[in-house]
Amino acid sequence: MFRYILRRIFQAIPTIFGITLLSYLLITAAPGGPVGALGVDPKLTPEKRRILEAQLGVNDPWPVQYLKWLVGDDWLLVDKNGDGEKDGYGNRRGVLRGDFGNSFSGRRPVIDMIAERTSATLELGITSLVVGSILGVIVGILAAVNRGGWFDNLSRVFAVITKSIPIFWLGLMLILIFGATLHVLPMGGRCPRTTGDCPSLLNRTNYILLPALVLSAGAVSVLSRYMRASMLDVIHQEYVRTARAKGLRQRRVWFTHAARNALIPIATLMGPSITGILGGAVITETIFSWPGLGRLTFQAVLQQDYPLVMAGVLIAALGTLGGFILSDILYALVDPRIRFN
Repeated sequence: MFRYILRRIFQAIPTIFGITLLSYLLITAAPGGPVGALGVDPKLTPEKRRILEAQLGVNDPWPVQYLKWLVGDDWLLVDKNGDGEKDGYGNRRGVLRGDFGNSFSGRRPVIDMIAERTSATLELGITSLVVGSILGVIVGILAAVNRGGWFDNLSRVFAVITKSIPIFWLGLMLILIFGATLHVLPMGGRCPRTTGDCPSLLNRTNYILLPALVLSAGAVSVLSRYMRASMLDVIHQEYVRTARAKGLRQRRVWFTHAARNALIPIATLMGPSITGILGGAVITETIFSWPGLGRLTFQAVLQQDYPLVMAGVLIAALGTLGGFILSDILYALVDPRIRFN
């Protein structure tokens, strides 16, 4: 297992480089550029514009910019004044040496801005993943054992609805119903603005309830349908009938004997589920004003903040590849017959 995981990590390295290269190409191809997105003086002269572009490091062709982002520019002369003369050394060490650079809009180290938002995204993402996985598995089991009943039909309708409607529309409708109309849940934010530091999660569950529900809705619908199909195949096998013949309770047969083998296909979906959580966090955090990495990345895209956008892309790529490796590990843990040699 360890050798397999190590091999997968080495295989993921070219994928990471390909993702970052393509992402940098796309963001630099967007019209306007960082100088225009920062909303500077529209009467800015071409000379001062060149100076500002040189200070931001975006006056070079995109392959050169990508190389500087990757390995830094402290080893070569750069044009700091925008006059076409390379008159000084750079001051960036590059991502490969742990330097994500400074944000164009915030004028702060990117790594510091990410560190401030990571806890909020982990809090929302882990909560959504746990809630989505548990509810999806339970709903799938109950739908299978009550095949053709009202709960089975209701879960099917729920899965179709949640996969059909956009996530931003669902979030806005929940805000309108539970926040603006019923006034039972806050309409956004992570914690009360009147307090300094956020209290513990147990003391502010009302703030995470709606974002976690929206972010986990897709996982519940997908996992429940896969779990139902897998469970229907398992409950008709010989060992399940033997367990019933021994007089075991139905719940024990479903959740102990049948569910373990039915979870094998579900393990392969954990990787895509993590990817969906990361992608949905950008929209969910923006709608609910959740101060996490998703909202920070969305704002960085609007401002064409290259260092901040690329940091978000790199984190998402690492999370996605890590999720698929986790799926392989869970697959082996759920089914002892599987060995990776």
